[in-house]
Amino acid sequence: MAAGSLTLMLLLCWTAFQAGAQDDWWPRSDLTRYPSADVPELFPATSDRGGELVRLPTVDDLTLQSPGFFDSSVQRTDYVPEADLAAQEVADETQLYTLDELREEMKKLAWVKGDYKIVPYGAIWGSAIYATRRTFPGFFILYVPSPTVEGENDLEIDTRRTRLGLDVTGPRIPWFGGADTAGKVEIDFHGQFLTENQSTIQIRHAYAEVKNENWRVMAGQNWDLMSPLLPSTVNYSVGWAGGNIGFRRMQLRLERYLHVSDTVMISLQGAASQDIIPDNLNRVYDVPEGETYDRIVKPESAAWPVMEGRVGCTLGQQGPGCHPIAFGVSGHIGQQGFDFLNRSLDGMPYQVPADDVRILTWSFNVDARIPFTSNFGVQGEFFTGQDLGTFFGGVAQGVNLTTRRGIRSTGGWAEVWYDLSPTLHTHLGYGIDDPFNEDITAAAGRTRNSFLFTNLMIDVTKKMNLGFEVSYWSTEYLKYATGDSVTFEFSGAYGF
Repeated sequence: MAAGSLTLMLLLCWTAFQAGAQDDWWPRSDLTRYPSADVPELFPATSDRGGELVRLPTVDDLTLQSPGFFDSSVQRTDYVPEADLAAQEVADETQLYTLDELREEMKKLAWVKGDYKIVPYGAIWGSAIYATRRTFPGFFILYVPSPTVEGENDLEIDTRRTRLGLDVTGPRIPWFGGADTAGKVEIDFHGQFLTENQSTIQIRHAYAEVKNENWRVMAGQNWDLMSPLLPSTVNYSVGWAGGNIGFRRMQLRLERYLHVSDTVMISLQGAASQDIIPDNLNRVYDVPEGETYDRIVKPESAAWPVMEGRVGCTLGQQGPGCHPIAFGVSGHIGQQGFDFLNRSLDGMPYQVPADDVRILTWSFNVDARIPFTSNFGVQGEFFTGQDLGTFFGGVAQGVNLTTRRGIRSTGGWAEVWYDLSPTLHTHLGYGIDDPFNEDITAAAGRTRNSFLFTNLMIDVTKKMNLGFEVSYWSTEYLKYATGDSVTFEFSGAYGF
């Protein structure tokens, strides 16, 4: 039955992704998220219909039917080489193009508003996961519930990781010797939802930046500065709660790049970040033994930002086709606030007023990426710290709300990658997150979480990416039985 279910699942996955396939797909996902791994590089694609002729009006006739927020028509960007050739060749409106030629022409178009150029992009991205035991939350993996609570197998098919975004480039400004300006807005659909097909929008990135080869100033929502790497897993959660810490949050960031030589660069980076604990979340916890009331806990932001910093070093030639060694040391420090409200168990009004508590959150981290050859290398991270729940550390547990203390945790992840060919890539990795057992008192408290994964990723085209991954997850609990699961995930992305 298990083999038959797995075969049926893979056939369904393949059918679903083939039905949504078009021409171009999202690039491979094994890049670091720092400083701007989510910026897509759009490539032309080929098609088996390249010889079909279609009618195309001349480029100068293309205008926006509904300009919306843009006050000018669609125009060719001025940074594309030979952008005017299409308009110069044939003015006759009966000019014919193959689909491949049409794609090349469309690459020369972007929304333009004055000195600003806006390039839309996106990826239709889906996955199917079969787990021998149900994982949490299911459509991606953070940990495995104890068989005391959950123990059945599970199949999840999901498209909420689909992304849409805009890359914006603007005029140069006199700061930092004529620095470039740019911005990004990117969303996916992992917001709140009622059912699996009624998800809402989640802002992934929304920031503006001023930068040159020596400086960068960025304001908005982006990846955390500390622990900047990502394991090359097919899963959406990229090892969160299993050894990889760091998320996206609002911040003001300043970076300085010191070019010591042609092959050595030192990066000095700092950020003031928003604590993203929600202010309106009420959580009820178990009654401590011997006490006659329960606690309602309201998280709240502290009065100062979370401070993040990193010192990094890059060794080797940089640029396209180069494979430098990169490593760094990073950390953060801040506070998280909680209001503790006590009430009697019989439902009477609150007996004790709000008790404001501030709990320290901090981390120390090391990251390294070492390519041994152009197609083989290793990367990984190490962390230790306290109250790391909003950074996906401590197996997504930040504070013991009974003792009112931060939960300490240590962990990390490592992987080996190997490119079998320019279009075929494989990865093998392991991650672990190990909170201090003495900081956890609840019976269902998670005391250790680890995962082992291996995958195969195929670039069908430069924008069509398919991946298959097998992973093993194990989650230990203070008093519950250990939860473990073998998962099989198929994922595909269609970028544009």
